[in-house]
Formats: sequence, structure tokens, C-alpha cells
Amino acid sequence: MGPTGALSLAGALSLAGVLAGDSGVQPTGTLLSLDLGGTILPGRDALSHSRGLDCWEVRKHNSSEWCRFIRSNPDCQLEGGFLNYLEGVFCVFPPRLLPLAVTLYALWLLYLFIILGVTAEKFFCPNLSAISTNLKLSHNVAVFSLTFPLHGVTFLAFGNGAPDVFSAVVAFSDPRTAGLAIGAIFGAGVFVTTVVAGGIALVKPFTAASRPFLRDVIFYMVAVFLTFIVLYFGRITLGGALGVTLGQRDLSRAILVTAAPCWRDWVKRSGGCGTGSTPYPAQPACPLSGEEYRPLLPTQETSLRILTSALSPLDYRKWRRKPWYWRVFKVFKVPVELVLLLTVPVVDPDKDDLNWKRPLNCLHILTSPLLCVLTLKSGTYGLYQIQGVFPVWGLISLVGSVLAIIVLITTSNEEPPKYHCVFAFLGFLASAMWINAAATELVNILRTMGVIFQLSNTVLGLTLLAWGNSIGDTFSDLTMARQGYPRMAFSACFGGIIFNILVGVGLGCLLQMTSSQLVVKLEPDSLLVWILAGALGLSLVFSFVSVPAQCFQLGKAYGVCLILYYLAFLCVALLTEFRVIHLSA
Repeated sequence: MGPTGALSLAGALSLAGVLAGDSGVQPTGTLLSLDLGGTILPGRDALSHSRGLDCWEVRKHNSSEWCRFIRSNPDCQLEGGFLNYLEGVFCVFPPRLLPLAVTLYALWLLYLFIILGVTAEKFFCPNLSAISTNLKLSHNVAVFSLTFPLHGVTFLAFGNGAPDVFSAVVAFSDPRTAGLAIGAIFGAGVFVTTVVAGGIALVKPFTAASRPFLRDVIFYMVAVFLTFIVLYFGRITLGGALGVTLGQRDLSRAILVTAAPCWRDWVKRSGGCGTGSTPYPAQPACPLSGEEYRPLLPTQETSLRILTSALSPLDYRKWRRKPWYWRVFKVFKVPVELVLLLTVPVVDPDKDDLNWKRPLNCLHILTSPLLCVLTLKSGTYGLYQIQGVFPVWGLISLVGSVLAIIVLITTSNEEPPKYHCVFAFLGFLASAMWINAAATELVNILRTMGVIFQLSNTVLGLTLLAWGNSIGDTFSDLTMARQGYPRMAFSACFGGIIFNILVGVGLGCLLQMTSSQLVVKLEPDSLLVWILAGALGLSLVFSFVSVPAQCFQLGKAYGVCLILYYLAFLCVALLTEFRVIHLSA
């Protein structure tokens, strides 16, 4: 067993200790408490937090006192981020313009989702693919956006789930927004496994792949059960967090190696349901776009032309072929793509030149480190002055400029250098910082919406944050189904989110621990958290029972049942939020 396997086993054993009621760790400091209902709770040794200073109560005061209340109340201070949304809505905008402020915030929220999607799809995932290629990792990762990572190589799984994972980690970073993380992870799970899966069955009835479906659903139920147990006991230790985050690899491998031969023998003996077991049909290769436009004779482009063409986010031939709504959406994405092209290098192993753009890549040597230092901790480190004289960003700019000039002098436009793979790691880091910055703003603006409308973080997570993070999966899966690959799209619904729920919860709690604080206490004091966890588990059980009962033949009746289930769940969740459904004291 390698060191990672030993670490995973230790984490699993520690998690078992937690679930048995023994933390196995005696923290020497305070106990971090995360209230999943949306408010901060004191630890055992922490100072008492006054419920009377809850930020929600700002709307109960006279409008003339809103700004003073926000600025003087510690509970209204947002963690991280570049903009203070609470002060903006309650101090900058007059009370009569509150609807305008909410409208602007809603539009900015939608744009943040666009930023997350574009960064993950066009910059984060390609660089992760290049890294896996350079490290000669197993290419079973080709289906990671569709299934659970079987060999522990979680690069592309992390890439496809980057917005969800980063949003969860950022939400866990502040006890007041931990409910957003649970709401988003579970809410996205319910949405994708019901609405998206049901939509696929409605768009294109099909026969599901039996073994991949049962494997993914079983793993998903185990992941939900582990999270449910952690919430029930209300605490997670260092070993438990490591077990949740890393134990998914060894668990998947052990179960697959043990169960796969038994499953094949059973199918041979019983004849099965005639499902066909080809899990993921390969899509035929498409001809390269623009192949017919290539010149017959090779031409040598100037550095200026290479730079301008590399920085252009528009393909004019593609623009003419696309419908009007695609063009409108593209107009909104162009500013984001342009800034990302300026700051994030992309290495493409499928291209002959590996996407080597010498003038632009030399510029990236300056802009990418500068971006990282200015977005880390919202620019705190970048603006720090060395010896009170020279800022860190100035030093980074100086070093980056020297390195860029050296690379520009020692390389050519036609052939990438031997160290070109380093740009994949640089692009990975820069795109990760972009996603983290966008996720921080996203969490802060959702918390502000919760204060304005007096909604809990959990309901905001299971609605706005879950819908926003799932919208890309919804369109891609439904499009894949229409193109004749419903089995592949259906597998994505149950396989892709397993990584998000384990890593989102495990890593989110892990990053809150310090050397003096090795236990994170989770406080699901809201009935809505239990309804959310129960709804996700029930939807998985429904599919686990009903799909084999139909011999894996999924039609419109199955799709309608799943969509009706989600609507019923949403009604119950909202009625619980507004105290129509509640537990007696």
C-alpha cells in the first residue's frame, strides 16, 4: 500500500471513530462550529455570539439606521472578496432604490456563473488534461466528467466539478455561510439526478448501461450516507475529513475489483435484462474545424499577428453559422474570455504545436503570477510592502518581465520549447485562482441576498447556487442525449457529482482545521438540512429500485416521475423555509 493509500485507510479508520462517538483527537484549542442553518455558533471555549446582532435583523430597523447597523455589526462583515455587497446595498443605495440594487446584484450573480463556467471549461480542464498527459497518467480519465474516478487520478473529475468544489470550499471557509455549501452540494445532487436525468429520459428514451449505473448509484448512496452520518453526529475530525476526501479512491477500487467478477458471473447465469454493457460509446471523431481554410503552402506569421489572433475570442466563420441567441450569449462571454486569454496559458496536447503562442506565452509569464498574487486573499499578499518600501506585486512584475524577455529571446514562433509543459501548471494555477475569486464573490453575494430577503443559506444553496452550478451540466447532458448519446449523458448525472460531494465536504472541513483546532463541529439546526439530505437519498433509492425493475429500459414515464419528485421536494423545502412546515417544540 502506497503512502496515499495508507493515508486514506487512516482517514477511514478515524472517520469510523468519529461515527462511533470517539473523536480520536483531543483538540488543544477551540472547537470550530459551523451552523448549517446560516448563523455562527460558538465553540466550547469560544466567546458567546449574540443572537441579537444577527445580520438578518437589519431589515427590522429603521432604514436610516441600516448603514450604521451593517458597519458596526461583526456578523455583517463579509470574509474575503473584492466588493462589500452588504455595505453596497445598505449604504450606497438609498432605501427606495433597493429593488434596483437587487436587480444589479442578480445580474452580477448570473455573470459570475458565466465566469465560473468559461474558466472551468476552456482553461482549467484543458490544462488538467495536459498535466495528466505530461505525467503519463491513465487515460481512463477521459470519462471523468461522466463517471466516478476509478484509478485515483482525479484531475479531470476535479476539473469538471471545479465550480462546485470551489464554491463549497469557499462557503465552508466562513461558519456563517457553511449552509450554502451543504445546500449547494445536496441541492445540485437532487436537481441533476431528478430534473436532468428525467429530462434525458424524456428527450431520448434509451437502455441504461447496467453495471456503470449500479456502480455509480451505489457509490453515490454511500457518499450521501457518510455525509448524513457526519451531520447526525455533528462533528468531523482531521482523520474523518481526510477519509472522506481521499478514501473514495481506495473504496472504489476495492469494491470494483471484488464485485465486478461476481456481477459478470451473475449476468451470464441469469441472462440479465438484455441491457448491453457497453458503458460509454465513443463519439466519432469530427473533422477539424476550418480544415478547408488552411493555406496550401505554409506561411510564417509575424509575432504581432500571432498575438492578435491568439487574443481573439471570436471565430468569425463560426459566428456566421450560429443562431442569434448563441451570438447574444457569446457577446457576454467575450470580455471574460479576453481577460482569461491574457492571464491564463493553455497547453493543448492534441495540437501539433501544443498551442504554443510565443508572444502570448511570454506575456503570460508576467500576467499569470501577477494574477495569482493579486487574487490570493483578495490581494492582501500582493499589496503587502516588503520592508514597508517595495510592494510584492512590483517584485513579481520585475521578475516576470525578466523571465519573459529571456523566453522571448531564446525561443521561436514555430517550435515550442522543451519546458512548454510548465505552462500547463502555470495555467492550472492561474485558472484555479480565477475560479476561487469568482466563487468567493458568488458566496458573498448569495449571503447578501439572504440578508436582504431573510432567507437561510441552506435554501439559497439548494436553489440559486445549485441551479447555477448545474446549468452547464444540464445543457451539455441534454444536448448529448439529443445527439444520440443518452446513455453517456445519463451516466454523467450519477457519476460526476460523487466527486463533488466527497471532496466538497471533506476538503471544505479539512481547510478549516489548524494545528490547535482539529475538530470541525457541524450544527444542522434547521429541519431543511435533514429534508435536503433525505430527499437526495430517497431519489437515489428510487432510481436504484425502479431502473433495474424496468430492465434498464428508461422511457418518458420514468422521466416524468423524476421531475414531479423534484417539484414536490422543492415545494416541501420552501414550505419548511417559510415555517409552514415545522417541528413542534
